[in-house]
Amino acid sequence: MKSIISYITEILKGIWTLLTGMKVTAKYFFTPWKHVTQQYPENRKTLKIAERFRGEVIMPHNENNEHKCTGCGICEINCPNGSIEIITKSLILEDGKKKRAIDQHIYHLGMCTFCNLCVKACPTGAIVMGQNFEHAVWDRSTLTKVLNQPGSKIMEGVKD
Repeated sequence: MKSIISYITEILKGIWTLLTGMKVTAKYFFTPWKHVTQQYPENRKTLKIAERFRGEVIMPHNENNEHKCTGCGICEINCPNGSIEIITKSLILEDGKKKRAIDQHIYHLGMCTFCNLCVKACPTGAIVMGQNFEHAVWDRSTLTKVLNQPGSKIMEGVKD
């Protein structure tokens, strides 16, 4: 007798669990105007990306083609898998002193894990995580990018 009662109890618990799950399904079935899933790529123009989304690393430049990167290499050191490579050059100033400047700030997007350690480590805030996420390519070499634009220079007031 006790086994029959426990058997019926287990069946009722199973039915209750099933109905609880079906309640959630029915709610979304009868309110289709509240989208749960965004239909990509049809909604590219209206796609809402979260503010804290981590896309590719970018180096913002102002209208005068100036950036904040001093070429210190801290982002390169903090990158756990070597997806950042900084090539520097030495400039000789008018007073005879040497100053380091970046020649190329190379970013290997194909190796990046989007961990954000390089952005957090940058003392000048020269690099940020962008919002772009469409990176499907046929050739992996196109995922290697030079972040500093040709002819760009460091902004006035940014200290090494």
